Amino acid sequence: MNRRTFFPTAAALADIFAQDLLARAPASQRKTKHVVLFTSDGVRWQDLFTGIDPNLMNAKAAGMADAATLRKQLWRPTPEERREALMPFFWKTLVPKGVLFGNLNKGSSMQVTNRYRVSYPGYSEILTGRAQDEAITGNDNIQNPTPSFLQFISKKENLRPEQVAVFASWDNFKYSAESMPGALFINAGYQRSDLPKNAARADELNKLQFEARFIADTSRHDAFTFGLATEYLDKLLPEHMYISFDETDDWAHDRRYDEVLQSLQFFDQALRDLWTYLQRSPKYRGTTTLVITTDHGRGSTLADFSDHGPKIPGDEQIWAAFIGPDTPATGEATNTATCYQRDIAPTILDLLGFEYRDYSGVKGKPIGGAVVSG
Repeated sequence: MNRRTFFPTAAALADIFAQDLLARAPASQRKTKHVVLFTSDGVRWQDLFTGIDPNLMNAKAAGMADAATLRKQLWRPTPEERREALMPFFWKTLVPKGVLFGNLNKGSSMQVTNRYRVSYPGYSEILTGRAQDEAITGNDNIQNPTPSFLQFISKKENLRPEQVAVFASWDNFKYSAESMPGALFINAGYQRSDLPKNAARADELNKLQFEARFIADTSRHDAFTFGLATEYLDKLLPEHMYISFDETDDWAHDRRYDEVLQSLQFFDQALRDLWTYLQRSPKYRGTTTLVITTDHGRGSTLADFSDHGPKIPGDEQIWAAFIGPDTPATGEATNTATCYQRDIAPTILDLLGFEYRDYSGVKGKPIGGAVVSG
């Protein structure tokens, strides 16, 4: 058998050299100047990666007895088609522009490390890069003992509190997002947003959130959270923002899978609106990394899809997406080393060009594949 030796062309060598330079770009050359973190509570990896669940879609015990229209809208023969039907913008636009971890079916695992696997421990792990099992044992409203990575960034960049904004549907974020009240701008639960001032839409949303109440007294509708957050983003142009939705988990606890699916559809619409705004903004376009994730998983069967916690198998599995100028556009990760919830904060710090080890006590590390190598 004859063998040929192939020599790369000058153009090919230039391309290889350019890729090598990019792969070794130092942190000082990061393009990311702003981060928007966006979470939705308790979004199962199964729903995100495979769409409407065949084991739940016809179950009366999952609230699907009268969901014929929804089933018709979302059912497709393959998992890939089903997930695109459920969250078309996420899958068709965002994922190809960045990287997404957590599809167990394709050899990508992302896990929480806290042992409680409920919301506050999960959000604290996202926000501090560590599990704090001795201090945060459940969802009690206690002040986070550790400054969040948002506080770390604010201090490093010498920012005013209103330049790092948190908008959350769940009122616990007044405690979980900061160790010192007033360090950040936080609007969480049923709470007026006094900024921006004299904004007609914000004034109307401030009023309506108290009139159109959600099923939980501790959480408002995600639509009000998103509306207030985007008004703030547009009018005040903060350096960094965190938006947190809650309905996906609250409806699951109520065993209303139909409402979970519709909440995921709204989550997808919100991502579309947010991304569209960021790409049109002279400040944020080309300088912003969007990070999307969840606080915990839930059960995988009809019996336990509504629950999570130490006794529910598989609810430690989560997922995360990174889309921005310093993240390779590799799409859905396959056959990767396991990464962890505690890795999200150091990954964000690395994307911003900070030395993540300077964040005292951090246990995670930047996720390989989410950041161009420094």
